[in-house]
Amino acid sequence: MPKKEGPEKTKVPFLVEQGENYVLQLFITGATPNSVRAVTNVKEICEEHLQGKYSLEIVDVYQQAEIAEKEQLIALPLLIKKCPLPERRLIGDLSDTGKVLKGLGLT
Repeated sequence: MPKKEGPEKTKVPFLVEQGENYVLQLFITGATPNSVRAVTNVKEICEEHLQGKYSLEIVDVYQQAEIAEKEQLIALPLLIKKCPLPERRLIGDLSDTGKVLKGLGLT
């Protein structure tokens, strides 16, 4: 008889188990107004709603084109929630806090 898996915890990525609940990547295009707004907005949202429970990597596609190519980006700025699953992609300057919170699964 096959042994049953334990609680869902066994399926959670390693980073979450170590207390790094949200793994986020924000892709921007240099210092354009939309990019600057997106960086400001995502930092404010993370500090208010995820304080101490996230990591945020900001990727300028002009400087790191290989990462952007790997992620198959179609529009920028783009926030990707890598963890916890499911992965989510949010496009725009992230000024609609309600939509961002919903996209991150925080509502």
